[in-house]
Amino acid sequence: METKNYQSAVTPIKKQKVKSEKMKKRNNVCKMCGTRKGFLRKYGLRICRRCFKDNAPRLGFEKYS
Repeated sequence: METKNYQSAVTPIKKQKVKSEKMKKRNNVCKMCGTRKGFLRKYGLRICRRCFKDNAPRLGFEKYS
């Protein structure tokens, strides 16, 4: 019987590179307070939800009832 060496045929697993800047965690920080949680990128705001709530009227957003 022949024994096959399968280990030489297995290629090492490479980690995928991050394709875009949006996917990197270190760039998703609030400009005002520096937190990473509750982060808003919509409309290019790049602030967290708490800072957005405090500064929404100053940024030109209105609250509808």
